[in-house]
Amino acid sequence: MKLSVIIPCYNERETIAEILGVVRREMPVEGEIIVVDDFSTDGTRELLQGELNGAYDRLVEHPHNQGKGAALRSGIALAEGDIVLIQDADLEYDPREYTKLIKPIIDNKADAVYGSRFIGSEPHRVLYFWHRMGNGLLTLASNMFTNLNLTDMETCYKVFRRELIQSFTIEEDRFGFEPEITAKLAASGCRIFEVGISYYGRTYEDGKKIGWRDGFRALYCIVKYNLRRRAR
Repeated sequence: MKLSVIIPCYNERETIAEILGVVRREMPVEGEIIVVDDFSTDGTRELLQGELNGAYDRLVEHPHNQGKGAALRSGIALAEGDIVLIQDADLEYDPREYTKLIKPIIDNKADAVYGSRFIGSEPHRVLYFWHRMGNGLLTLASNMFTNLNLTDMETCYKVFRRELIQSFTIEEDRFGFEPEITAKLAASGCRIFEVGISYYGRTYEDGKKIGWRDGFRALYCIVKYNLRRRAR
């Protein structure tokens, strides 16, 4: 069993070295690390090309900034592992939880696993009320269309059987990836599990990038991809 970890990054000079080290250390099975630099301008790319060369297995360099969805599209296409796991570069999510994230797939109980920040007893940093409300509303809207009972549709930690995720065409370039892929998973009829994870959220001063415009785009994507599914 081989694990492919996809790390999209944009302007993460302060965290990229640490996350690469932790991912390599905590890899529970044979694995590969694919980093996709989405045209960083803060020195991240130079760090990856120089000092951190060798800390990953593959590096994809976008010629201009395209967004998280585009970065994931590039990384997923290159994945060779049996399981594909998405890992943000900003230290909000803990790679020490890989074992429980991939276990339902290894046990042949799931085809996709979501790491939920809102179930279980793991620690969570207390941050923005309106972000939590927005996440809950988006997850509710997604569930109403997909008829799933997810608790955290917007989570970074999504894990897939490689052949499943590579069978989808990822269309969204930015954060619309989350509702898009959820709609397509639901349409496929695959087995989806959730496991509780910890969450060490960042503030905007720390470099958090998602904003209210991304929330409206996510709502649009929920409607778009689910109505398309029903039309088919």
